Amino acid sequence: MTDDHRSDSSAPSAAAFPAAPTQAVVLAGGQGSRLRPYTDDRPKPMVEIPGTGVPIIGHQLAWLASEGVTDAVVSCGHLAEVLQEWLAGARLPLRVTTVVEEEPLGRGGGLKYAARRLPHPDRPWYATNGDVWTRFSLREMAAFHAERDAVATLALARPRIPWGVVETNEFGHVLDFIEAPPSPYLVNAGVYVFSAEFAALLPDLGDHERTTFPRLARERRLAGFPLPQGAYWRAIDTAKDLTEAARELAAQTGR
Repeated sequence: MTDDHRSDSSAPSAAAFPAAPTQAVVLAGGQGSRLRPYTDDRPKPMVEIPGTGVPIIGHQLAWLASEGVTDAVVSCGHLAEVLQEWLAGARLPLRVTTVVEEEPLGRGGGLKYAARRLPHPDRPWYATNGDVWTRFSLREMAAFHAERDAVATLALARPRIPWGVVETNEFGHVLDFIEAPPSPYLVNAGVYVFSAEFAALLPDLGDHERTTFPRLARERRLAGFPLPQGAYWRAIDTAKDLTEAARELAAQTGR
């Protein structure tokens, strides 16, 4: 099942960046059970960021358009009709096609299904999870991907640990208390650059992060792009994430 929504507004041109993709897939089918009651009547990407009046997917599409994307395929699932209705009525900065899985295909199968609707199957493409609110240069990530001749590139974030930590010395003395420090580990930020050949490597059914990604890693064809210093990134998983996102937005805008 598919739907096309075309905006009257023109998308930013990517002509000055011929190597960067101009098409993207947004995975927006999650149920968002940890975001209840916000997701009782809407899919996770339709939850509004407090203080903006715009749902998560609205922020994502605006960001993609600002990075030169002209066509996006939105993969819907839970309460798909709510998301489709909003897309049909919104003034969008790019062309959007929606697809709905008739039966669950898994993350990899769903990504492959959505990729079939990309307008240029012979060109590279971006993908992003539908619960990510971020801002950084996708063009820089695409250049990083091309320089390494990768088949797939993952954006890597360093999230903050949600608890305060205690610093001690070798004698067991407490030296300091540190509130929500950055994690020592990088995590998958849920934003990707894929070469055209990647879609054919995806499973028809199942999880690509357990099949395709490990295979590419063994072959040294999977790259990791650390988000630039100061880049904003937050995965919206819980009500606390919404509160933190609103607080961070207010700090940025001085409200």
